Order: sequence, then structure tokens, then C-alpha cells
Amino acid sequence: MGIDLKNASFEGWRRENGRMGVRNHVLLLPVDDLSNAACEAVANNIKGCMAIPHAYGRLQFGYDLELHFRTLIGTGSNPNVAGVVVIGIEPGWAGKIAEGIAATGKPVEFFGIEQHGDINTIARASRAAYRMVKHASKLKKTKAPVVDLWVSTKCGESDTTSGLASCPTNGNAFDKLWENGNTLVFGETTELTGGEHLVAARCRTPEIRTQFQAMFDRYQAIVEKNKTSDLSDSQPTKGNIEGGLTTIEEKALGNIQKIGKKCLVDGVLDKAEAPTHSGLWFMDSSSAAAEMVTLCAASGYAVHFFPTGQGNVIGNPIVPVIKITANPRTQRTMSEHIDVDVTGLLQKRMNMDDAGEALLDCMLRTADGELTAAEILGHREFSLTRIYESA
Repeated sequence: MGIDLKNASFEGWRRENGRMGVRNHVLLLPVDDLSNAACEAVANNIKGCMAIPHAYGRLQFGYDLELHFRTLIGTGSNPNVAGVVVIGIEPGWAGKIAEGIAATGKPVEFFGIEQHGDINTIARASRAAYRMVKHASKLKKTKAPVVDLWVSTKCGESDTTSGLASCPTNGNAFDKLWENGNTLVFGETTELTGGEHLVAARCRTPEIRTQFQAMFDRYQAIVEKNKTSDLSDSQPTKGNIEGGLTTIEEKALGNIQKIGKKCLVDGVLDKAEAPTHSGLWFMDSSSAAAEMVTLCAASGYAVHFFPTGQGNVIGNPIVPVIKITANPRTQRTMSEHIDVDVTGLLQKRMNMDDAGEALLDCMLRTADGELTAAEILGHREFSLTRIYESA
């Protein structure tokens, strides 16, 4: 008897905009690389908050700057976040990000370093962070139906076991969540190469198919313009090849298994955009693990499924990443990174429904507060997607 998703529930935090979070973080969010040190100093002063440094935020322009703002605003707006302190070298951009986060109704304050210096800014921001942590610690959990849980997915360090077992496990769980009415997302545009027609055929309407194809074709045009002779050293990766994958097409066919057999693509998102209704969404996104999970978090997803073959250690500062593997060697040598062991699939000790149920069970336990392997090990990879060179 499988999990009854219609009647199952989890306990999390209902945010001011109605979204359900499964973590209760207070963030120190730098606008730019110059503000990382101040954010980290505040996090050192005030226990219970977390800085998420990054490398960008200066001299960006056009769509690149728009994406930068959208990603940082989305990160602070994620339902796993209770409150945010924004610090920037200049107050204007810090205020713009804070304004975007404030639209969700959650508490946010911002500070500029110019004309104040680090010491003064750290002191002021520390007081704000203190207030945020006090606020977050008073919030009570509430019960919610599983349909309120937004789930994202990408895979990493894929090998032959990924396409045969761990990605299909993900797909089995996604099929069940999709039928339940959950809000889901997948992406990794380049890793659909050679199998893009299979995704296009799963688009619910001709309009959605046209949107998906336009995003895929745009990426292919970039590859054609900039490649040497092929994608060697990038796709497949050395780890993919060591694991038995020889072409991007083989990798794509395994990757696509993550969306199951029943799901239709119900919409298309640009990077870090939030979905507007339930269903399965495709997001144009990098195949780099930290970048893609960062984009999913910025789109508002609260839990992430991550099938891996050779073993990928990725985590995220605000979204729990659930790691699934079917590779016996990975399970043996990297077991501390794995949350769901489905090696039994290839050893014929479990069937696909059993594997999907194991993943859903782990999802519910994670939503209720059980820490994932990546959280316990301190993996907080946060990487912004960059489009252009600096001005």
C-alpha cells in the first residue's frame, strides 16, 4: 500500500503570502561581492542566521542585471525563509532587493555600506538580524496538505545507473506528485540535447511546446556559435564518461526519466521565474548543479530531488536537497551523502513503485524537519547564473 498523497500532510511554516516552507531560515543576503564580508560578520555575531556569499553584483547590465535581481529577490522570498537582512555597497540596489522581498509580506531590512563603513554597517545589520531571529523563533509550525509542497529536481554526476534507476525513481515520485496537483519543476536545458523532441511531445499545449522549443533552440544557437568541434570536457563530464555514458544523447535520455511517464509539461519558465499555477514546469537553466538548484530556490521551490550516479555532494543554503542513488559503489563509498538508496532496483530487490514510495517517504520526513545528508554535512552551495561580461 503506497503513500496516500491526497490525505497525507506535513508540518511547516505558513508564510505571509500563503506559501508553505519546510525550513525557517533568517538570511544575510549580500547584493554584491563587496558585501560578503559584512554579511558573514553579522552571521558570526548573531546565532541563528545565515550569510550566503556570492561572486557577483557589480557592473552588471541588461538581462544579466535583471536576472541578478530576480534571483536574489526570489531567494529572499523563498518560503523556507522567515526574514532577510540585505546588505549592499550602495543603498539603492539593496533597497530594490528588499522591496521585492517585502512584497511577499515577510520582514526584511536593508543597509548600504558607503558613507557608513563596515563596522557601523555590521553593528546596524546585527541589530536587525537579532530582531529577525527573535521573530523567526516565535513562529509556530502548522499542518498542511502535501499539495502545498513545491518540489524541484535536477540530477548530477550521472552514469548508467542514473538513467536505469535513480532518475526513473524520481520520475515515479513526480508522476504521483503531478497527479496529486503539486507544483513541480525540471530543467537543465543543455542536458536535453538529443532527447528534446521527447520533452516537446510531452508539452500540454502547442503554445507551451513552442515556448519550450524556443528556449532549447536559443541555447543550441549559443553552443553552435561558441563551440570548437563539440562539447568535449563539458558534456558529458569526465565523471559521466567514467560511469559509462559516451554521448550527450545518452545522458539526455537518462535525464528525461526524471519527469516520469505520466507528467505533462504544464508551463515554461525563464531562469528564476516563479510558476503561476500547479503542474510540471520546465525552467530554462544551467546543468551546473549549484546554479540550477539556486535557480529552483529562487523560483520558490521548497524541497529538491537530486538523483546521482557517480556521487554529487551538492547542497543549498535554504532548500533541503534529497540525494538518490542506485549505484552500489557510490552507496558504499559515499553513503554519508545519500538519503535514498535504490540500489535494490538494479539488484531486483525492489520494484519501481517501491523506490518511488521510498523517495516520497523521505520527502515527507524532510518536510517535517528531518535533515538531509547535505544539510548535516554543511553543504550550502549557492551560485548565481551569469549571462554577460561585466560592463
